[in-house]
Amino acid sequence: MSRYRLNLFIPPEHARRLDELAAKKGVSKSSIVAAALASWLSPNAGDQREAIIARRLDRLTRQYERLERDQAILIETVALYVRYYLSVTTPVPEAHQDAVRAQGKARFAQFVEQLGRHLLRGRGLLRDLTEEIQPDTARRESDAAASEMQVDGETP
Repeated sequence: MSRYRLNLFIPPEHARRLDELAAKKGVSKSSIVAAALASWLSPNAGDQREAIIARRLDRLTRQYERLERDQAILIETVALYVRYYLSVTTPVPEAHQDAVRAQGKARFAQFVEQLGRHLLRGRGLLRDLTEEIQPDTARRESDAAASEMQVDGETP
């Protein structure tokens, strides 16, 4: 097999990485460059890159749709709670306003503390409640999301 000699100028960082890869793989730098060039010039290379990008875009689209759905659920939940709260809460007499404000501050501080604990755990209350109510459904959804990530080349 005949070879063609080619002198290349590459940035020092690329040269360092090429040296490291050649040493790590136990192959020559020429063979690495030849393989990269063959891949770049291959008629299928564009199709392969396009397929990879399409898979990533599909994954991003699914993630965006889930976020959109979750946000809609959250908005409806908050709106329903506010409507319910405003319809059942009785007005507080003027004489009790200070006591009610103090109690409200204490309750809000407790709420923020609980929220912080839930966020630090890394698992949301909604997921915990879903698993309590329907443990089999929540497990299937979790398994499906993990397998979807593996298909897309991520690790769960």
